[in-house]
Amino acid sequence: MDRFADAINMIKTNERIGREACTIYSTKLVKAVLEVMKRESYIQGFEPYRERQMEMLKVRLSNKINGIGVIKPRYSISKDDIQKYETRYIPSRDFGILIMTTPQGVMTNREAREKGVGGRLLAYVY
Repeated sequence: MDRFADAINMIKTNERIGREACTIYSTKLVKAVLEVMKRESYIQGFEPYRERQMEMLKVRLSNKINGIGVIKPRYSISKDDIQKYETRYIPSRDFGILIMTTPQGVMTNREAREKGVGGRLLAYVY
């Protein structure tokens, strides 16, 4: 049971259908990834709410996502290997992002390259 993968697949499905919003389970990792996607304007925003005992997130979609997916296994990469994985998962050079977790938090591949840190790959969005 992977809540992160379920959340990404729910966003992908609702984006393809053309819906304006979707509801996903809330975890710290999902919130951090959604913050990155909001900063890069792939989603409009998200709001937490409680449904019975569960914390949920209502995500407002912007219909700008062409492709999104989870990267499994979560490859551990150094700052020098980022280019190799960009060519593998992103279709064009300045089109799309890799989302990765680093010792300095969840960030995009561009931010990680600027800061000179490596980490683990989580997802790709374009």
